[in-house]
Amino acid sequence: MKQKRFHFSALSPSKILALGFLAIILLGSLLLYLPLAAEPGVSVTYLQALFTATSAVCVTGLTVVDTAASYSLFGELVILCLIQLGGLGFMMFATSALVLAKRRISLRNRMLMQETMNLPGLSGIVRNSLHFMAIVFLIEIAGAILLAIQFVPIYGLGKGLYFGVFHAISAFCNAGFDLFSLPGSLIPFQQHTGVLLTISLLIVLGGLGFAVIADVASNRFIFHKQSLHTKIVVATTLGLLAFGTVYIAAMEWNNPQTLAFEGANAFDKLIHSWFQSVTTRTAGYYSFQQGSMQDASKVGSSILMFIGASPASTGGGIKTTTLFVLLALVRSVFKGSTDVNAFKRRLSLPLIRTALSIFIISLGLLTLGSIILSLFEQGQNYDLLDLVFEEVSALATVGLSSIGTGNLKSPSQLWLILLMYFGRVGPLTMMLSFSRRHASQFGGIQYAEEQIYVG
Repeated sequence: MKQKRFHFSALSPSKILALGFLAIILLGSLLLYLPLAAEPGVSVTYLQALFTATSAVCVTGLTVVDTAASYSLFGELVILCLIQLGGLGFMMFATSALVLAKRRISLRNRMLMQETMNLPGLSGIVRNSLHFMAIVFLIEIAGAILLAIQFVPIYGLGKGLYFGVFHAISAFCNAGFDLFSLPGSLIPFQQHTGVLLTISLLIVLGGLGFAVIADVASNRFIFHKQSLHTKIVVATTLGLLAFGTVYIAAMEWNNPQTLAFEGANAFDKLIHSWFQSVTTRTAGYYSFQQGSMQDASKVGSSILMFIGASPASTGGGIKTTTLFVLLALVRSVFKGSTDVNAFKRRLSLPLIRTALSIFIISLGLLTLGSIILSLFEQGQNYDLLDLVFEEVSALATVGLSSIGTGNLKSPSQLWLILLMYFGRVGPLTMMLSFSRRHASQFGGIQYAEEQIYVG
């Protein structure tokens, strides 16, 4: 019996995307495992290297070792490259390289670009990829300059410039990696409003999505001229940022371990409330210890993390558009309408089904994962809420931790690696990459409809 030979071209775009990210993670882990990647006298295990590589490629920011203290300059540059590759998607780089080399972009590569960037269609995708790359690098350069202006007086010219570039890329890609060591992330800059605002602006821009930034810029910020997608993303993002800021301020206003730190005034508290609202949208930077928050704040932050950023962006989560579609669906049910409308446009049934699928798959995985993490960490006296917080942070590729990821057992860290990978590739893409679709030439069988009771 003749066996079928394997052809790479036979793989679906979903499978290629999933395998592509996996290959980059494995290559990155091997590079970070090299003695050259570690600081002198520091030993990095392969699990630690694998976790760091996964966190960087999946632009999460969860760490099991201190990045600055454990990795050499070579290791930090590897992490930075992995962040940039993971944040923008390897197919965007590949397509841009082919275009610059004046090579023809095949239909298959266009489909891969569509899958990588989570775009609705193939129209203008090659041209748009170059525009997106240009926008990204301009934003990152501007961010690096703004941060360097503030870092150079503190760290000197060389280190200040390097820190500016590293953290601008990490912030825009919503990665959350930092080189500041203890006491952690941006806590040393609690009273440096300029740093917090610059980082938060980069996070927001990275989380909006490349298409939205281009659309807003091309239409000169005139809201009614923008596409439906842009309107939904901008409206939902602004609403979530406002809600998160007010919620965190209300919950943490008098907490001396979070907002009410020594010397903090009302303006400082509002800035840190804003920053917490921004960073939960899949960034991973923090300006106060997450474990010191009230339980109500952890719940609110977990919800914001679960929602995440927007499609075709550097962030994760179920996405702002998914939330908007679900809320619009609920609104239509309350109104007794058969159509789901938004901004005087009707949303299609396949779009609604996709949003529901993403929500249910993500919620199911979150529930299952929380149980698994609880079993792995039995006897460690962790609150269930903290484990759920960690779980959401990994699945939504956020990077915030209330217990310290490095304190978790090895099986738990391996599980978080899988969650970060799943979250970066995307729930639907991941499911489709493992599914086998059998299309009927007659379009499948349509059964008789029958009513059931719900609610």
